[in-house]
Amino acid sequence: MVTRFLTEVPVDIDRDTARLRAAEELSGQAYEAARPSWLSEAFTWVVEKLLGFLEKVDGVVPGGVFALVLLAAVLIVLVVVIRLKSGPLATSAKSGRAVFAGQRKASGEHRKAAGEAAARGDFDDAVRERFRAVVRSLEERALLDEKSGRTADEAAIEAGRLLPDVAEPLRAGARLFDDVHYGDIPATADGYRSLSDLDERCRRAKPVALAAG
Repeated sequence: MVTRFLTEVPVDIDRDTARLRAAEELSGQAYEAARPSWLSEAFTWVVEKLLGFLEKVDGVVPGGVFALVLLAAVLIVLVVVIRLKSGPLATSAKSGRAVFAGQRKASGEHRKAAGEAAARGDFDDAVRERFRAVVRSLEERALLDEKSGRTADEAAIEAGRLLPDVAEPLRAGARLFDDVHYGDIPATADGYRSLSDLDERCRRAKPVALAAG
């Protein structure tokens, strides 16, 4: 949509036309459906400040080319923000941070893979596989639904509601998984041991709904 807008705008554009085109572009139905109200106010403020600045430099920059470039840059940034927050890119980014990639294995298989990785000193892989063992074990106990695209944080929050005694360690484990798997932060033996302890605590913990009964 941004490409269409840019190709339709005249190369030599005055400030009033630039303001009108920018407003028309951001008032489209797709943006109205996804855009938070604060974003509209922010865009208006940015455009007003930008046009005020352009009035001061109008004598220095001929042909309005500078105005076109800056307005295009503002529109591109805002479109990216909108789509990251509420569009398909948001869904893609979320699924890109999922705990499981591809077909799930049994929790015991993840646990075995984690132990083998730790034995050879590959604590990055050990942390990844041990946290997956935790989540997979919770799914096998029906404490979590088998939902594709679930992130580590989502798994920790959902499971923590039923297992309040390990809610905080679950959140800490999710942060460790994300740091190692997506943040490229090297794992340590201590980090792996903390996930091993979390795995055992989760396996022993009783859900609050069952305990109350």
